[in-house]
Amino acid sequence: MATHTLTVDLGDRSYPIVIGTGLLDSGFDLFCYLEGSGCLVISNETVSPLYLHKLKKCLTNDEVRCHSIPDGEAQKSLATVEAILDELVETRAGRDTTIIALGGGVVGDIAGFAAACYMRGVAFIQVPTTLLAQVDSSVGGKTGVNHPGGKNLIGAFHQPRIVLIDTDTLSTLPDRELRAGLAEVIKYGAIADIDFFAWLETNMQPLLDRDAEALTYAIRRSCEIKALVVAEDERESGKRALLNFGHTFGHAIENSMGYGEWLHGEAVAAGMVMAAQMSGIDEDELGRLTALVDAAGLPIRPPLAGSARLREAMQMDKKVQANQLRFVLLRSLGDAFVTTEYSAVALEEVLSMADA
Repeated sequence: MATHTLTVDLGDRSYPIVIGTGLLDSGFDLFCYLEGSGCLVISNETVSPLYLHKLKKCLTNDEVRCHSIPDGEAQKSLATVEAILDELVETRAGRDTTIIALGGGVVGDIAGFAAACYMRGVAFIQVPTTLLAQVDSSVGGKTGVNHPGGKNLIGAFHQPRIVLIDTDTLSTLPDRELRAGLAEVIKYGAIADIDFFAWLETNMQPLLDRDAEALTYAIRRSCEIKALVVAEDERESGKRALLNFGHTFGHAIENSMGYGEWLHGEAVAAGMVMAAQMSGIDEDELGRLTALVDAAGLPIRPPLAGSARLREAMQMDKKVQANQLRFVLLRSLGDAFVTTEYSAVALEEVLSMADA
């Protein structure tokens, strides 16, 4: 199968997204993207045994160290980043060190934030191994960790040198994680591309069956949409906020349940249905979105966490400005917008779904 290369156009900080099968097995040349000869790979205890030896073949140098963390959203903390920074200091890593993220979204966010912090910024490479990371978190330079008060409240924008997406890594991804990644894929169709949304309606089963051609297309189209948005609005001052469709509710669900109880994609899936209901879009279109989320095996309702708890968590959403909640809503499928003008009654009706 052909290799696809996209570009995130950010001037002198532009970088490629390379998508293909067998990229790690074929020894893709990552060495040319390193700042110097030394690098630190950040991975976790699940992914490292599967793919670290393959990644090392792509680096062809002797100065590859690995810092492995436990798996799970609970590791996305300042304490984890501090341990990485301690290792960089103890090994006398210089400004020519490159940090490589090998894993899912948690690993990528942690590694990227450590790279942004160390010596005020060192080079960074993303090698995402989950569908959610491949279509979303590895692209765009958002890095960071969670705080008990909210999701991703501590972080920095720090763009990678390259995003290397080997779709073969999805063969070892648990079914639940694959479904969670599909939530972000559905999001792109819902906010920006009705034709892609319709393609997903027809091809959801091949995606769940891990058909290589279907997965490659879904990843490529998702990355194309995100790359265009990031190039236009790198630091989320405007259009990029559209990528948070479903996330205001989703982050509140994660926070209220305790990070890791619901996967990020599961929370976003329920959040997208809630946002669509709040939007007041045509009933047929709401039905299409709900049906597609359900077909992906994802939740279409929030957990019974209580509307008051969700409302409290939403106040710490990063889109809040001047103490006003901003929502990403839909005019119709494929057409999203950000607004502070919404129906308080509609919001309460949606939040009431979380009450017992």
